[in-house]
Amino acid sequence: MAKDVKDIRLAVKPGMIVRVHQKIKETNPKGEEKERIQIFEGTVLSVKHGTETGATITVRKVSDGVGVEKIFPIHSPVVASIEMVRQLKVRQARPYYLRKYKKKLREVRTAEEKEKRASGKKATASA
Repeated sequence: MAKDVKDIRLAVKPGMIVRVHQKIKETNPKGEEKERIQIFEGTVLSVKHGTETGATITVRKVSDGVGVEKIFPIHSPVVASIEMVRQLKVRQARPYYLRKYKKKLREVRTAEEKEKRASGKKATASA
């Protein structure tokens, strides 16, 4: 990969849009095993069991109009890495209402984005 992927296994929160890099082993007709990485991108619905060894996250995406949910064990060797794309604002700790929710969610602004926006407003107000 060209850029470094920041692994955020222990910092995952509900409402985040994440990319989960999952290792998949395939066997061809000759019987040779190949390993590849498949990326599953979706919204985190729940984080269960905190930082335990059996901790899991539920990730949901809509593919061709069909909702797909996968449960990933956070500390499993099958999960190569978890990368954050965006953080969305949700109302609950386990936002299962997103299964039926049709509206767009608002993105949570970081401190850097807030400062940038504030300095931009000051510059236009003084002009």
